[in-house]
Amino acid sequence: MAEIIEIAELAARLPPRVRLIGVDLGTKTIGLALSDVERRIASPLETIRRVKFTKDAERLVALVRKFEVGALVLGLPLNMDGSSGPRVQATRAFAGNLGALVDLPITYWDERLSTAAVTRSLIEQDVSRGKRAEVVDKLAAAYILQGALDRLARLAQG
Repeated sequence: MAEIIEIAELAARLPPRVRLIGVDLGTKTIGLALSDVERRIASPLETIRRVKFTKDAERLVALVRKFEVGALVLGLPLNMDGSSGPRVQATRAFAGNLGALVDLPITYWDERLSTAAVTRSLIEQDVSRGKRAEVVDKLAAAYILQGALDRLARLAQG
């Protein structure tokens, strides 16, 4: 059974050379990103089209096993004022249900403006609307995961 922990506790408990998966949980899709084993760089992995929890979780668990993941970083969609709304409740419920399927620590990472930042960057690069829709979720997951990786690195420096 997974445990939901703070990022500082994750930093203290993570074994060396295990990857992390970043998760951008949307209502229609789940964007995924994967770290390298040194936990320095987050790379977009894939986008899961949401069907129902069991099927969605099956794919995520398969990737966790394939890449020998040590923890999950789940984007937490807080409101701009930092309060929790229905999407935060849905994210916490997803984490709780997923926790019954994976025996890995799960930590939350504030994802406010991650999709907006990624979309803005893609627009600046003149990426077409269709192509943006195809990649934005996994890029948002990479943005979320990179923030967590940077924080983990700072915590490791003391």
